[in-house]
Amino acid sequence: MTDAVIVKLLREALMTILIVSAPLLGVGMFVGLLISIFQTTTSIQEQTLTFVPKIVAIFITFVIFAAWIIHTLVNYTKNIFMLIGKIGAG
Repeated sequence: MTDAVIVKLLREALMTILIVSAPLLGVGMFVGLLISIFQTTTSIQEQTLTFVPKIVAIFITFVIFAAWIIHTLVNYTKNIFMLIGKIGAG
């Protein structure tokens, strides 16, 4: 196993993590921004107000994207196992 293969594996792992987490993080950031704007315009400075809507929004997003997330992670895992098989056979 060469350095190039290891770097490629690490790059693929990081890209997979970023791609899989992007919808959840994006929704969390968007909901946080909306709640921030709401708090600013209404002068409500309750810090706990942001947690429940974010958790609900992220949970709903996870339910919507769960099949895609699992499919992406399974494909990545299959690629890793195939690579292990090729390294072991060669």
